[in-house]
Amino acid sequence: MFALLSLALCNAPAQAEMYVAGQVGLTIPNDVSDVKGVGPARGINLTDLSLQNSFMYGAKAGYYFDSLKWSGFNLGVETEVFNTNPNIKQQPVTASVPGLSATGTLTGQDVRVLNWSPFNVMVRYQAGQFQPYAGVGMGVFFARVHDGQSGESSSDTSVGLNTQLGLRYLVTNNIAVFGEWKYNRAHFNFDPSSPTQATGAFKGDYSANILAFGVGYHF
Repeated sequence: MFALLSLALCNAPAQAEMYVAGQVGLTIPNDVSDVKGVGPARGINLTDLSLQNSFMYGAKAGYYFDSLKWSGFNLGVETEVFNTNPNIKQQPVTASVPGLSATGTLTGQDVRVLNWSPFNVMVRYQAGQFQPYAGVGMGVFFARVHDGQSGESSSDTSVGLNTQLGLRYLVTNNIAVFGEWKYNRAHFNFDPSSPTQATGAFKGDYSANILAFGVGYHF
């Protein structure tokens, strides 16, 4: 993906617009759904897992092509990376197998999700200093679950969806501020390395809404 982006940058017209930006915001995760045990817990179905809201931070770089403009719209590409920690809350969880179920308390566990989106396709509308924009692309999610009490952890890397919808305001010709909404979705499989490990012995669907704000520099 980096090779494709680099090739696009090299072949684009010199007057095209490049930008870099930093971003911070709030991750509002949905419950992890369709949760099933793996490893020593294989065959067990679990109720949805609630996650905590989390601070997010990251950076992005993009490029809009001068030759791809029509009626105020402009196409471009963007790469971004950001980190968030939507930890698993302490909560009651029901585990079930056919004909049998039991409810217990799951202790809180630390979760880290690093999303790298190597290639987002972007479109913006240029209305003077205001620029509404949208983007969609592939996200590569690096996730880790860690239990502070036992010290056990499990990790997974998954390919998922990264989308965004935002509004940029050009303070000067080079400096811009922006606010955007992102939606992320991925399937994680935290298969533990040890046959007796309990932490992170599950798989399920992760999704989150993210409200981000940032400052960018346009070249």
